[in-house]
Amino acid sequence: MSRLDPFYPVVDSAAWVQRLLPLGTRLVQLRIKDAPQARLRAEIGTALAACRAHAAQLVVNDHWQLVLDAGADFVHLGQEDLQDADLPALRRRGVRLGISTHSEAELERALALAPDYIALGPVYPTMLKRMPWSPQGLPRLGEWKSKIGALPLVAIGGITLERAQGCFDAGADAVALVSDITRHPDPDARTTAWLQATRARA
Repeated sequence: MSRLDPFYPVVDSAAWVQRLLPLGTRLVQLRIKDAPQARLRAEIGTALAACRAHAAQLVVNDHWQLVLDAGADFVHLGQEDLQDADLPALRRRGVRLGISTHSEAELERALALAPDYIALGPVYPTMLKRMPWSPQGLPRLGEWKSKIGALPLVAIGGITLERAQGCFDAGADAVALVSDITRHPDPDARTTAWLQATRARA
């Protein structure tokens, strides 16, 4: 089972990817929800090239067809994305797969697909998008970890640097974060602080 870097920022542009990599980021998700296909292709291509230049891992959220087209090797899918994705095609190309889960039923469905990691969220309240699920809380991370064993567990949702250790202690192998970097007054310093706090785990 391949390990994940414990520091897992989620950003919405290749420019953010390019900004975080020189600081030492080794794992980053590009999540762009609404954009024309041409822009998506350009963003994924630019982010992928940057990650390869820095020996970092790019995870592309949702756009599985563009992942195949670009030659990317890691995709993250939500439960709704699983219905349309050509999982056999992704597997044939050796694309690794992360899956979001929010309930026992979703976890069961995800595990049946033999993913490369499971994400659980939102651990804490999040302002980034309306969630039909209430915050999962730290004990839920422990429950999930006991169910998935060696499979990497990613905590996401409302996570800040100050909350990260609690997530790790509860069972998370990696923590995904968005606004704690992208909305921070000093994103570079915040990224450096995250890296310093998580390098021992990496």
